[in-house]
Amino acid sequence: MNSKSHLIGIVLFAAGLLTVSSAFESGAETAKVTNSNKVWEMTSHVFKSKRTTTHYWEAGPANGPLIFFIHGWPEIGLTWRAQMQELAAEGWHCIAPDLRGFGGSSVPVKKESYALKEIVDDMIELNSHLGGKPAVWVGHDWGSPVVGLLVAHYPKISRAAVLVSVPYMPNAWALPNLLPYINRKRYPADKYPDGQWDYWRFYLTHFDQSVSDMNADIHSTLASIFIKGVPSSSGKLSPSAVVTANGGRFGAAHRAPATKPDPDLWPKADFDTLTAAFRKTGFLPANSYYLNDKANIAYAKTSLNNGKLNLPVLYINDEYEPFSNINVSKIGAPMRKACSDLTVIDMPSGHWVTLELKAQLSRKISSWLKSKGLK
Repeated sequence: MNSKSHLIGIVLFAAGLLTVSSAFESGAETAKVTNSNKVWEMTSHVFKSKRTTTHYWEAGPANGPLIFFIHGWPEIGLTWRAQMQELAAEGWHCIAPDLRGFGGSSVPVKKESYALKEIVDDMIELNSHLGGKPAVWVGHDWGSPVVGLLVAHYPKISRAAVLVSVPYMPNAWALPNLLPYINRKRYPADKYPDGQWDYWRFYLTHFDQSVSDMNADIHSTLASIFIKGVPSSSGKLSPSAVVTANGGRFGAAHRAPATKPDPDLWPKADFDTLTAAFRKTGFLPANSYYLNDKANIAYAKTSLNNGKLNLPVLYINDEYEPFSNINVSKIGAPMRKACSDLTVIDMPSGHWVTLELKAQLSRKISSWLKSKGLK
């Protein structure tokens, strides 16, 4: 598909004249990936089961080693474009799904449909659809807890895990489990009871407002979320610690300030696709991921080997990240204890390292995979 028809698909999608899956199918070709013998296209696919519909992007040889890239909040599979280009060029069979509630995948109505077990089951079904081969699983943001619980429950189809920006918690990535690891010198309990996780508390106590505020201006909301990290941020209070005190992410305005997207992060066509997707779904599905602590903790308790991971694990730590940086709190302690073969790499980046340091992250992942004999 040429760029003109791809843009037409995006316009029709935003206008509601195409279904979500049709819009992604119409934009099937968005990048070409080259290795020494072949030019690969990133292609759009839709897999349907009795449970759900999953849209995913694919690149690389079908007979190559399998690697899944699992996005987080508020992203879609295209966030992994650069990493898929790099790994496909090296012969990997790359898959980047849109998680349920995002992009071209199913958008369930019930909030409990966004519990991590449901997401993991989606990924297992997709893996089975693609042949069921053991895979390397890569996750960013909420994608990291998905990957952590997936490999803990299904080690036979897991060769390795790469966790980006969010460390593994064997008892589940859930607010009650994060509170004990808050740096109380930085976040005194009397002033910041939930520390840097106050934004999560706001979802639990003011969910409807969190959705309506973000939906008020989808384009500016997304542009204001995807901003580069700066070195000084890791030494300061996280803005996420004062969401409740400010009356919401955007305060009294109840909408994002007019913001232009950073072209260094998202290619324009991809950001347009992201924006069109959220105009279709709104933020209710994405924000519902924060509402299932009890179910996620219960699911984690059913992990094999008490959640301990014996496969190779790479953790990418964002040095400029003020809330999940394992160097400024003890939040990485459970991961270090649970993983028998753990590598930690610090990256000079904010939370959106997949977009901020595209080439560098791709090379780090590729080099680590080779060092572990996985390619």
